[in-house]
Amino acid sequence: MNQEKVNVARLSILSNSLLILGKVSVGLITGSVSVISEAIHSAIDLLAAIIAYFSVRVSGNPPDKEHQFGHGKIENLSGSIEAVLILIAALLIIHEAIDKIIKGSGVEFIWLGMIVMLLSIGLNWFVARKLMAVAKKHHSAALEADALHLTTDIYTSVGVMAGLGLVQVTGIKLIDPIAAIMVAILIMIAAYRLTRKSVRDLVDIKLTDEEENAVKRILDEHTSEFVDYHEMRTRRGGSTRFIDLHMVVKKRLSVDKAHKLTDHLESDLVKAFPDAQIMIHIEPCDDNCDSCRSQSTCKSAVR
Repeated sequence: MNQEKVNVARLSILSNSLLILGKVSVGLITGSVSVISEAIHSAIDLLAAIIAYFSVRVSGNPPDKEHQFGHGKIENLSGSIEAVLILIAALLIIHEAIDKIIKGSGVEFIWLGMIVMLLSIGLNWFVARKLMAVAKKHHSAALEADALHLTTDIYTSVGVMAGLGLVQVTGIKLIDPIAAIMVAILIMIAAYRLTRKSVRDLVDIKLTDEEENAVKRILDEHTSEFVDYHEMRTRRGGSTRFIDLHMVVKKRLSVDKAHKLTDHLESDLVKAFPDAQIMIHIEPCDDNCDSCRSQSTCKSAVR
């Protein structure tokens, strides 16, 4: 279990709990549906933060008999669950906003709503930065999803604060539920992006071109030690990258030297990709020079 990931997930739970308390209280006092919508948004964020907290705890467990490749994909699964929760929140907000438009109601103490939105922006900005920094450091899908939630919350809070300001200046109460609907639309866009990102890893999409090219550069640094490599496959599970490939070596290379070569390559790859699991299958050169980098290399390999 990575304690840094767990600690920042706890911070997210605490911040969302405080925001829910503040937004619900101010929403009830002011009668603002947009502030209430932000309270619903923060409630979903809290549930997402709790899911992220437990997922990073579980994903850090070592492989066991039932999960021999580790528990990394629990982070991707949690991201998908969080996306569904965000979508539900957006639908609830739209329902409340339409109800306000139909029935109509006033908004009071607008300045109080603007203050709580400003506090929400500041706190979410601080926590989102912490979450994203740790997510990037440890390649955590769950923490990155949580950070994206809070970033979306910042944008929606700005929208709500602007809407309340317009209500104060113009006196048009309809602006408040319209602002809430705009918040819901932004939330739905965030849910779509998060779903797309989480599902990619769940269905074993390969690593990015940039990451695969980095793997190839490391292998190419050792071209004098082997003949060729092919059938490279990559995927990601949570923060763990899986890389496997076939490596062609000199036909008469001893098992001991081949083993040391793969150990050396795996060590270099792990330095570039911490937590990576690497499988290198060794094959002897079969004199088929079409599969080698060059004919001269192949000839020298079989001498």
